[in-house]
Amino acid sequence: MRWHSQAKRSIPRLDHFDGLIPFDFKTKPAESNSKYLVNLLSLELTYFCSGLLFAAVVRRRVWDYGFTVTLLHVLITSLVMLEFPMVWQWWLALGSGLFLMICNGQLIAYFTCQGDQTYASFSIY
Repeated sequence: MRWHSQAKRSIPRLDHFDGLIPFDFKTKPAESNSKYLVNLLSLELTYFCSGLLFAAVVRRRVWDYGFTVTLLHVLITSLVMLEFPMVWQWWLALGSGLFLMICNGQLIAYFTCQGDQTYASFSIY
């Protein structure tokens, strides 16, 4: 990975794309490791965008879809890497992404569906 400077901005760039990037928890977590930073940024952005997508499509119980997708991600990661992830930094990144997805998705779904009579209110949860 190289850093390119254009108009006083630094943009990370991968030298080659590895198909295991979405499942790679073995990359050494360090601030100076650019591959780790790209993996972390892509995980968080994917979870953020998934929350928006779930809010637009599902419109209710975004938290349920968030937990299901995260559980599937952990299972697929274990199968692809042939090892259960034991790196606490990976779990912290996954948990913060899940929290971000649930919070932004559920809030957007709640505020966009306030006028909808079929939307379940928080009083019945």
